[in-house]
Parts: sequence; structure tokens; C-alpha cells
Amino acid sequence: MEQRTVLGAVRQLTADGFLTAILVILGMIKLPSLIPGAEFQLSAPYAVCLAASVGFRRYLGIGVCASCIQLLLGTHTVWNVGIAMVFRLTAGALAAWRPSGRLRLMLAGPVGTGCARLTLAAIFQVPVLPLLAAALPGMVFTAACTGVLYPVFCRAMEQGGVRNVRNAG
Repeated sequence: MEQRTVLGAVRQLTADGFLTAILVILGMIKLPSLIPGAEFQLSAPYAVCLAASVGFRRYLGIGVCASCIQLLLGTHTVWNVGIAMVFRLTAGALAAWRPSGRLRLMLAGPVGTGCARLTLAAIFQVPVLPLLAAALPGMVFTAACTGVLYPVFCRAMEQGGVRNVRNAG
């Protein structure tokens, strides 16, 4: 019995490392926009699907590891990580709360982005409306991608043997 428990822990650790690597890579890829400052980060819909699929605590651990890696690589600053953590806490909690609600899942990313932009405005004491306006195209794209990708994401997790909170009972 003990060997089975160790094997399960090793599988989860391996899966979490893989999911972290994907989050790091997607966090570095940004789709450009015609509006300056309105680029879209591909990690947002992935993060929402991940939180809904594996649960908030596990998702948060994966996100913290990804942020540490991005800091070490020099692709993110402490400010980037702080704002990303606001997104992760907000969107992750909303997505993981009841992942079966498709509308809630689709709203988790935009709400997380909105909270991150509000935090950014408060820290740098700048008007919040231009920050939110620049983020609006990405918010819409995140909501649409999350709605489409979540079922596919869950199916891929199941086929990969990753323990899935959604189907764990």
C-alpha cells in the first residue's frame, strides 16, 4: 500500500512540474494587439482551466513555481509576479470554486484581469479606466478561449493520467 502512495505522489509531482512548465512557456508568449498595451497573454485561459481542473491549492502551487522560474529566467520582474499573483488568487478561486459552471469559468479570467489592473492602478497611482480599456480585448479573448478549451483541457488531463478534481468525486 505504501508503494502505491509513493507512486501516486511521484506521478502528481511529475504532472505538476509539466503543468508548471507549460504555464511558464505560455506566460512568455504574448499575442500582439493593434492597441498599445493590449497584448494578450496565452497563459490566462490555461490558468483558469488549470485551476478549475486541479483545484485551487494545487493550481496556486503551480503558479508560485512558475513565477519563481520566470523571476530566475529574468522574463518577469517582482511587479509582474505580484500582478500575476493577484490574477491567480482571484481567477483561480473563482474558477476552482465550482468548476462545472461554464459562465463562472468564462468570467474568472476577466474578473482576475480586472482585479490585477485595479491593483496595478493603485500601486502606480494611475487612472484605472485606461488600464481596463487596454485589457478589454484580452479579457474577451480569455473568456472565449476558456469556454472552448476547458472540456478539451479536462479530456487531455484524463488521458494523461493527471488526477482531476472535476472528476474526483
